[in-house]
Amino acid sequence: MTQQSMGEWLATQADIRAARGLTRQLRPRAHNDPVLDLAGNDYLGLARDPRVVAGAVAAAEQWGCGATGSRLVTGTTQLHTDLEQALVEFCGSARGLVFATGYAANLGAIAALADADTLIVSDARNHASLIDACRLARARTVITPHGDVAAVADALSHRSEARAVVVTDAVFSVDGDIAPITEVHDVSAHHGALLVVDEAHSLGVVGPGGRGVVAAAGLEDAPDIVRTLTLSKSLGAQGGAVLAAAAVVDHLIDTARTFIFDTGLAPPSVGAALAALCILEADAELPVAVRSQATRLGRGLGVDAPDAAIVKVPVGDPTLAVAAAQRCAEAGLRVGCFRPPSVPEGGSALRLAARADLTDGDVDRAVDTIRRAMAAVA
Repeated sequence: MTQQSMGEWLATQADIRAARGLTRQLRPRAHNDPVLDLAGNDYLGLARDPRVVAGAVAAAEQWGCGATGSRLVTGTTQLHTDLEQALVEFCGSARGLVFATGYAANLGAIAALADADTLIVSDARNHASLIDACRLARARTVITPHGDVAAVADALSHRSEARAVVVTDAVFSVDGDIAPITEVHDVSAHHGALLVVDEAHSLGVVGPGGRGVVAAAGLEDAPDIVRTLTLSKSLGAQGGAVLAAAAVVDHLIDTARTFIFDTGLAPPSVGAALAALCILEADAELPVAVRSQATRLGRGLGVDAPDAAIVKVPVGDPTLAVAAAQRCAEAGLRVGCFRPPSVPEGGSALRLAARADLTDGDVDRAVDTIRRAMAAVA
């Protein structure tokens, strides 16, 4: 084998990414950025809401800026407990557990719930955090075609392992479609499998009052469903959580490495999330508003009607997708640009995230800008 220095390998990899149109750049946002943002995931427009900011400030003044330690040492304040209870009451669950991020919640939950004698069945278009969690669990993992309930049933029926965990997004982060939760749960329950549902893109958007896809299916009380979620999208804050039966949460407290060894969620983020949750609970029209604007975006662009807040505009070639996104940016519109490995080869797309605080004029402007950008790069 020919030896190669790390520097040579890095240079080669950079050249490969550049040739495939996969080079990425950090683009810092300016204060009071005037650009119309359809790239972020602030679905309810709460990230800069004065009430949410005030919740963060009050928490910082009372508890400080950092949690000071892991949740099991000094990183649990009364505020963390209040947030867990508020999430339980709002979403409908036996217990809740707050993590530092939604990514950490997925890694911690799945890796702790699966071992060498567990089969994991994972949808092909699950988020990277779920994919990484399956890898960390070191269990045999079967990847099933997107939304294919029959494939899930087949994998479960032919397993040799004692236990099984089925893993799916509730709303898929690029395509924006909703998983067939009722059918997947029926199959999972029939085969004695635990179902883990990532509600990151559905909390605040889908279901009664924005309570998510599991609640929309009437399964919030199901003891064999574990829900993970993030506080950084609809709630405009930071952090993640797991909602599950008491036995599951107790197991995670004792064994989930991203809970045991990570510093607890910073108090300002906890305070912000609590404030945002109160706003969402008091205003059931917020989820309706974001879905309505997503529908207007999709209709204006002639793409499939969105199930939630995400609108996907297929492009195909990553270089063309980057060019279209750049033209949008030059016109004062920020859009998401998804390329491999975030999507399959040939699946590059512009990804738009509707917000509840968008005006009809904002949507019309966005549609016109995107149409012009797509025509220019075609």
